[in-house]
Amino acid sequence: MNKSIAIINSKAPLNGAHAKESLDLALILGSFEQAPSLFFIGDGVWQLTEQNIAMTGAKDFLKTMQALSFYDIENIYVCEHSLYQRNLPNNFALDDVTVLNRTALQNQLAKFTSVLKF
Repeated sequence: MNKSIAIINSKAPLNGAHAKESLDLALILGSFEQAPSLFFIGDGVWQLTEQNIAMTGAKDFLKTMQALSFYDIENIYVCEHSLYQRNLPNNFALDDVTVLNRTALQNQLAKFTSVLKF
């Protein structure tokens, strides 16, 4: 049985180390040909937006996120409702992001054998 892994990103990028830890895990899994699918919900949708975080002293991990396709991590989903709640457009720092309504997102998550939430 193949294990499929979903990583849920639910925290804003500057809310602790959650975003970076999630990205590090995804890249590690990808390097071992265990490419996870990434989900962005709640405040996690902010991780996909262009932000000027240089002024905070935090490392801009959006450049690292652009390496996801190199690791065959191609399934990236974002919650439409979370975007709507934060008045964010469907304009992301990454290509090939799929926007899903809540029902479709839940149905997609139900397909995975392991779900990790950050």
